[in-house]
Amino acid sequence: MSTGNTSAPTFRYSAVTFDCPDPAELARFYGEALGLPVVFSTEDFVLLGQEGAAGLGFNRLSDYRRPTWPDPAQEKQAHIELGVDDLDAAQSRLLALGAAKPEFQPDPDRWRVLLDPAGHPFCISTLV
Repeated sequence: MSTGNTSAPTFRYSAVTFDCPDPAELARFYGEALGLPVVFSTEDFVLLGQEGAAGLGFNRLSDYRRPTWPDPAQEKQAHIELGVDDLDAAQSRLLALGAAKPEFQPDPDRWRVLLDPAGHPFCISTLV
């Protein structure tokens, strides 16, 4: 099916990010367990990874509630980050494929939050 666009945007799987109460502590655990170094860090976000490979991110959530899996009272919490070359082109393509764009966007010049057809949030960014 042609969209009329001669060149489709390029997507790269770049990271999975886990919400948590303490990104540094969770990054320490996974970094030690998997032998992954910190490649980016702020007070509220830590990214582990290796050059050229997908990474693991850890994002501070102030009202984080620990998953109760397998009890569904509090489901698991994670989302996928996709690296793109052009935010607008990538967003247009994903919306055409069935994604939705929530009204709230925390930093739309750096990344966009979209919802997949089942409602799961994911991010696209030129930063990775």
